[in-house]
Amino acid sequence: MALLDTVAVLVTLAALLSYVNHRWVRLPTAVGLLGIALLLSLAVVAAGRLGMEAVTGAAAAFIAGIDFHETLMQGMLSVLLFAGALHVDLGELSRQKGIVAVLATLGVVATTFLVGAAAWWVFGLLGLAVPFVYCLVFGALIAPTDPIAVLGVLKQAGVPRSVEIKITGESLFNDGIGVVVFLVLAGLAAEGGAPEPAGIAWLLVQEAAGGALLGLLLGGACYALLRGIDNYQVEILLTLALVLGGYALAGTLHVSGPIAMVVAGLLLGNHGRLLAMSPVTREHLDGFWELMDEFFNAVLFVLIGLEVLVLSFSLDHLWAALFLVPVVLGARWLSVAVPVSLLRRFRPFTPGVVALMTWGGIRGGISVALALSLPAGPVREVLVGVTYGIVVFSILVQGLTLGPLARRLAAR
Repeated sequence: MALLDTVAVLVTLAALLSYVNHRWVRLPTAVGLLGIALLLSLAVVAAGRLGMEAVTGAAAAFIAGIDFHETLMQGMLSVLLFAGALHVDLGELSRQKGIVAVLATLGVVATTFLVGAAAWWVFGLLGLAVPFVYCLVFGALIAPTDPIAVLGVLKQAGVPRSVEIKITGESLFNDGIGVVVFLVLAGLAAEGGAPEPAGIAWLLVQEAAGGALLGLLLGGACYALLRGIDNYQVEILLTLALVLGGYALAGTLHVSGPIAMVVAGLLLGNHGRLLAMSPVTREHLDGFWELMDEFFNAVLFVLIGLEVLVLSFSLDHLWAALFLVPVVLGARWLSVAVPVSLLRRFRPFTPGVVALMTWGGIRGGISVALALSLPAGPVREVLVGVTYGIVVFSILVQGLTLGPLARRLAAR
């Protein structure tokens, strides 16, 4: 199918399912669209079982023709991260920098090894032949919370503002760190051999620090251009060029594009908004990027729901996912509770912060995309199936109950 036809079908589906969710279902966008898309996928599968194989085959062929990893990691992600960072208050984020920095770095690494070790035991218990290094790869891809899913749920969850900033800030940065850890471990799994600490340290510096520096340079350059004119059409076009061109440049320079987009978005959303934009420009620019955010979010969560049509599942995959859901949540709880307990000696925290940040650590499309990027084979099928199950639980169950949890804790 031609690219334009594929885009047309996805946009039409996203629009129709968004209408259904807004008109009748009335769930948070991420939760509603994923849930409705899953039901649609199950209906298509049922149609095949009832003799309408042509319908099921056509739908599966359409989804199979979309490279989910490429679509998200090299297409949507730059727009979604920039749009999310653009509306984060840098002053509020700065006040939470300690806990955000710890969770986005040490938290990701700790979760990788905790979940990886537990996954190795669970897979062995179920007779799934997954080497230990690939269990660590699974830990790395499931460790970072997904900024897209997190931001989509937090908009309507009613979480206290200080906790929302912690979760948002962490999710915006930890996916960049998580991708680096994933790349290191996936490289070891593919090539074998022992890891070289110096090489790993350099990769982390190159990707993370390089991405932050590139984001500062690109954001600063765009800021200088914005200050020189007062024309909202041109200014919006400049920010769009920053996102698309800057993300492509980050890939060419082998630095973290996600971190670059987050840093550039924070710079323009704070200093740029205050010092380089007129009120008219701010109004139009906010409207444009909010629309882009909603549009790409809708398409992404519909895609996640439809992806079930082309994934290979078995009962063992389902059992592994069910066993590992509490493991992932437990590792998340430890990664939050330990630094909060240590930092509480120096600063106050909102009551219930550990519970809210644990349950608000939602996994999403980035984990699925990373799993789908692994080499084809039986191990990939296991990891993709288990990852998908955990992501669906995270978005539907955690996303749907985060608001009630916040209200219950607030009422204490």
